[in-house]
Amino acid sequence: MKPTVSLMEQEITITRDEAQHRKMTTEPVPALIISLAVPATVSMLVTALYNTADTFFVSRLGTSASGAVGIVFSLMAIIQSIGFTLGTGAGSMISRKLGAHDTSAASRYASTSFFAALTLGSLLTISGLLFLDKFMIGLGSTPTILPFSQSYAKYILFGAPVMCASFVMNNALRSEGKAAFSMIGLVSGGILNIILDPIFIFVLGMGISGAAIATLISQCLSFCILLSFFIRKISLMDIRIKNISANAMEYINIISLGCPSLFRQGLACTAAVALNLSAASYGDSAVAAMAIVGRIFMLILSLMIGLGHGFMPVAGYNYGAADYERVKASFWFTVKTGFIMMASMALIGFVFAPETIALFLKEDRDVIAIGTAAMRLQCLALLFQPVFMPTNMLLQSTGYAARATFLACNRQGVYFLPLIFILPGILGLRGVQIAQPLADLFSFLTCLPFLYIFMTDLNKKEKEYSIR
Repeated sequence: MKPTVSLMEQEITITRDEAQHRKMTTEPVPALIISLAVPATVSMLVTALYNTADTFFVSRLGTSASGAVGIVFSLMAIIQSIGFTLGTGAGSMISRKLGAHDTSAASRYASTSFFAALTLGSLLTISGLLFLDKFMIGLGSTPTILPFSQSYAKYILFGAPVMCASFVMNNALRSEGKAAFSMIGLVSGGILNIILDPIFIFVLGMGISGAAIATLISQCLSFCILLSFFIRKISLMDIRIKNISANAMEYINIISLGCPSLFRQGLACTAAVALNLSAASYGDSAVAAMAIVGRIFMLILSLMIGLGHGFMPVAGYNYGAADYERVKASFWFTVKTGFIMMASMALIGFVFAPETIALFLKEDRDVIAIGTAAMRLQCLALLFQPVFMPTNMLLQSTGYAARATFLACNRQGVYFLPLIFILPGILGLRGVQIAQPLADLFSFLTCLPFLYIFMTDLNKKEKEYSIR
């Protein structure tokens, strides 16, 4: 009986694999990307929304508490950098392995990245809690903000292993073209977070700690839901300890292809710390204003990131299947759609910047004035994202790790960090506000030659493949 069951299971897996492969390589590109992007975008929006909700509810506790959200945002960026590095690195390989009908290799990559995320997240928890005071000061806490950031961060640190592993599972599901399931996990946790925030903060009187506990509980729910999709074999991949890879090259693949995300998220953390330190020179109002603007643009950029997450598995699958025409079609569709979205958001954000900032701290005129100027400048820079971001994702999903890593370093590293240290000395507070928009402009200009080279190489591959 056992061999028969095994054969039946193999036949079912092969049938599911073929069905998914046909979907990813034959469905019309626009419809396919939208079908994957909608759940990914909803996931990103809800994640950004509950982060923004944290900022909104915590801001009711005062300017220093609101500033603490910006400080702990840097910690969240560290957690994300671990999860995204392992998740996108494995995801790039997963989509191409599934495109080449190698399900067992996809399972190895998923399992290896999942357990690595749990391990690294646990190490972050232990080290962060042991040195919490120094950690928060290092992230930019002022003396008045420090007590709030400590209360917030300790609960976030407890959830680090779960959050890291959730990012991996989320990326794995999206990479096999099952973005709807990753959406269910993330959205469920996000909605719970938004519901629990006011209850824990105000009704139970837990203050800023209540916001952190609400986030911790919601992240645990997301983790359980996402893991259930693998346990119940809804995913083609099998996450188990026995599937952890013993091949050093597969670890190198995960890390090298995850490096763009590592540098993107790691530098985002470094940039957030640098921003906090620069803004702190101008008082808590400046720290709070820039934290609010950061959360607002996290929400806006989640639209572009979600679209990109719908694009990446399509590019990876079809690149692995040697259908280069579909790779190009998917990229240009993403650029055009992204431009329409970002141009619309830039217009709305520019016009209603004061009202938007006032939603968070309407009683602090300094926060509104500083935040309005920063928000309008960043709205202008939104028009560069529809080319820069998909180019970076295109290179990452097709295996060009070094190029993707370099481009990922540009926005927050190569350009932003020098600007945030140089410009305030020349322009004062205006330098703090204009550093990110200028970094976005320079990143856009830098990506253009990389895009031209990739498309030229892709055209050559297409011709060579057609000759065969």
